[in-house]
Amino acid sequence: MAFLSKDFLLNTKTAKKLYFEAAEDMPIIDYHCHVSPKEIYEDKRFNNITEVWLGGDHYKWRLMRSNGVDERYITGDASDYEKFLKFAEVLPKAIGNPMFHWCHLELKNYFGFDGVLNPETADEVWTLAAKKLAEGNMSARGIIDKSNVAFIGTTDDPIDSLEYHKLIAEDKSFKTIVAPSFRPDKALNIDKKGWKEYIETLSTVSGVEICDFASLKRALLLRIEHFAENGCKASDHGLDKMVFVRAEEASLDAIIKKGLSGIAVTDKEADALKTELIIFCATEYKKRDWVMQIHYNCMRNPNSKMFELLGADTGFDIIGPDNGSRKLALLLDALNKEDNLPKTVLYSLDASDNEFLDTLIGAFQGTEIPGKLQHGSAWWFNDNKQGMKDQLISLANLALLGNFIGMLTDSRSFLSYTRHEYFRRILCALIGEWVENGEYPADKEQLYKIVRDICYNNAKRYFNI
Repeated sequence: MAFLSKDFLLNTKTAKKLYFEAAEDMPIIDYHCHVSPKEIYEDKRFNNITEVWLGGDHYKWRLMRSNGVDERYITGDASDYEKFLKFAEVLPKAIGNPMFHWCHLELKNYFGFDGVLNPETADEVWTLAAKKLAEGNMSARGIIDKSNVAFIGTTDDPIDSLEYHKLIAEDKSFKTIVAPSFRPDKALNIDKKGWKEYIETLSTVSGVEICDFASLKRALLLRIEHFAENGCKASDHGLDKMVFVRAEEASLDAIIKKGLSGIAVTDKEADALKTELIIFCATEYKKRDWVMQIHYNCMRNPNSKMFELLGADTGFDIIGPDNGSRKLALLLDALNKEDNLPKTVLYSLDASDNEFLDTLIGAFQGTEIPGKLQHGSAWWFNDNKQGMKDQLISLANLALLGNFIGMLTDSRSFLSYTRHEYFRRILCALIGEWVENGEYPADKEQLYKIVRDICYNNAKRYFNI
């Protein structure tokens, strides 16, 4: 089979029928991503392929560093053209890496390039991309529309004014729903640099003088209400490791006082504050029928030298060594006992947690909606062909794959919607294999329903879109 042909990854007759007749044309619900609502509202245009393709993309940056590329050509002051040429030198070596597939799907779908990017074709791609980007349908909104995106869930801080979400909602010419997602990590991370200053800003924005646990909860509640007024449907908690340490309010007051005084707190104290704030927030999410997302098992910034040089989210995070699985079960149980467990999506960066998560969600499912608890799609370093298959097979083995809410981009790039295509092809290939092996009936109606539900309908229902 030719590289990236029409039947890419679709290795059976059933897989092809499932993809082209059930999956391909379904709208996209990108319920968790990091694209900029400001850029959507302003309908940002891009000057060249580097700006839209390499800027802020730590996946591509890691590939370049793995090839010994000087940082000047990654995040430094080299020209956009020079940065693109350096990436073109690296990409041919990425055999077996999902970036090779993602990149060429993006080049094919958005720029009409059917070849292979390498040093010999780099100038051709650069010129072709410049021509395409100058066209009307390659702005931020144009790309979203071209990609058939029905819903975008951005990731937003409690202190955010959400002004661009308001402006987008008021613009009736733009059909895609863009909703904020409540990401309160900075309020919880009392053990990280900058917490005191962040709390001072949260005090100003909320109008609540934060001095203890009650006032911190009050400030967060006001911001939750602000997000609810602006169409929020989900929250997200990014935890380096799972925590579960219960504490009384007096102890929490003392912990907060230490943090506001600039005194370092212990790990146990930090975990106690995080635990109680997650429980408080989750209770509020349940009241509003929001989805709570929990991402954990990520070790942030192990390369301290590069962290000091470039800061966070620049491509140096790794899979975390502390899985905290029992603590996650205890957290869900504490919420469930009080009937405060919201719809919840769980993601671990450690793929060895797949089976644990699939049995865990089965222990806490509810009657509110099929699949109230979800094992989220293969996340970050697991977001590759094998990682997606492993997550789907584990979910099918131990839960109900037919209730899965499917794929997301978790990306800062407007070109990343091809990841939904990649996922859909892998999903259809896997189901097609089961059917042709005689492991599931060749029931067209039921199979098409399963595929369409996973690609779109389940997420639409789950997030109340």
